[in-house]
Amino acid sequence: MGRDGQPAEGQLPKYQQIIAYIKEKIANGEWPIGSKIPSQRTLASQFKVNRSTIITAIEELTADGLIEGQMGKGTVVVNNTWTLLATNPPPDWNAYVTSGVHKPSQDTVQKINQDEFDASLIQLSKGELSPEIFPLVTMQRLMHKVTDELHAFGYEEPKGYGPLRQAVSDYVRSFGIEASPSSILIVSGALQALQLISVGLLHRGSTVLLEKPSYLYSLHVFQSAGMKLTSLEMDAQGLLPGGIPALRKQGKADILYTNPCFHNPTGILMSQKRRQELMHACEAERLPVIEDDLYRELWFDEPPPAPLKAMDRHGHVLYLGSLSKTLSPGLRIGWIVGPEPVIERLADIKMQTDYGTSSLSQRVAAEWLTSGEYQKHVAYIREQLRIRKAAMLEALELHASDLAEWESPAGGFFIWLRLKEKVHIHELFSKALRQGVLLNPGSIYGQDRDRYLRLSYAYASLPELRQGIRVLADILKNMAR
Repeated sequence: MGRDGQPAEGQLPKYQQIIAYIKEKIANGEWPIGSKIPSQRTLASQFKVNRSTIITAIEELTADGLIEGQMGKGTVVVNNTWTLLATNPPPDWNAYVTSGVHKPSQDTVQKINQDEFDASLIQLSKGELSPEIFPLVTMQRLMHKVTDELHAFGYEEPKGYGPLRQAVSDYVRSFGIEASPSSILIVSGALQALQLISVGLLHRGSTVLLEKPSYLYSLHVFQSAGMKLTSLEMDAQGLLPGGIPALRKQGKADILYTNPCFHNPTGILMSQKRRQELMHACEAERLPVIEDDLYRELWFDEPPPAPLKAMDRHGHVLYLGSLSKTLSPGLRIGWIVGPEPVIERLADIKMQTDYGTSSLSQRVAAEWLTSGEYQKHVAYIREQLRIRKAAMLEALELHASDLAEWESPAGGFFIWLRLKEKVHIHELFSKALRQGVLLNPGSIYGQDRDRYLRLSYAYASLPELRQGIRVLADILKNMAR
């Protein structure tokens, strides 16, 4: 679109330019649900086309369920890309809360969750920064500053603390996302974001497309809300979008979840070309996208490509960010960036759920982002993770080069280990645990059983990383005999 609101000159036929223009107005919340769009005569004059061209565009938008003609009102916005996914009538929140449908974690996942708090174990499972590199002094100083300036405070407005939303708006602009504070919702971590989306925008029976393997297979956030998961294959460049049109046509694709930066668990970084291909496929199929970008800042040699959201011109993408992986999961601060009507709906659901994220945490997070300390801290974290990754790779090369294969990740927390020989993965997990090492089997991520492990170099100390890999290699050698 041109800055005057007119479509930019391009290859698209006029009626498609008009469709794109109207969709953008709806997605951006400029024409919210219930609003009357300009008359056919006005649009024809604005775009310098015959009314028949306007009618063609309106008929397609009506067929998509975005607008409809209403007696005495003209043509009215009745939906947008996201509300088309919502239940009608709205979800029965009380039934959701009280029916006990929330599925329990797998036994292995429950065991890992418990043992991650056992300080006696070498934590090669934990997707969390080591206490050794926690910025305690800076955190204390910024918290003192916040408390020294603190006045009485209560509940925040539904979307979150205003200065924090402005700080997030400024922050995401640094990597290409234009989002006003009104299109940002502060949440208590990315997991809450997924929970809000699952109960607020998707209906039971919806199908979520996602990478295979995926972190979401270790959770039941979507399945507990009555949804199905369908896998899309990956290669070294990231998720392969070729299967999307067929799945969409078969009614087996309602939304796509992707983790394009330093993917959990594989560590893969989606290339710029693949991001463009994915966005093209999702826009062509009108498939909404959840972009989970929690690891974006944890690159080693060069920043990753711009987010999918930075390429989003039609409100297709909900973007998730967080401070949990870069600063502290204890703050419980994350955010969703999306079209205003969607953010308003999710904010309403969040208020029904917890009445807002901690006011104090939000103020501390705002101070980190606005003071310049966050940028300095993240640069330090990148260097520390680079050292830890090198230590783990050195230990793997020394002890396990004949036992497994792996790639050196370009960022993030994880090395995805493919065992050269199949083993009984639960037996391996149990033996390692008895010898003081906690691992994450690849099976909890939906990957083929008995072949993969996710190893984290983020949490354990350098001596523990080396010891853990040695123990793992010895167990694998003994199991192979």
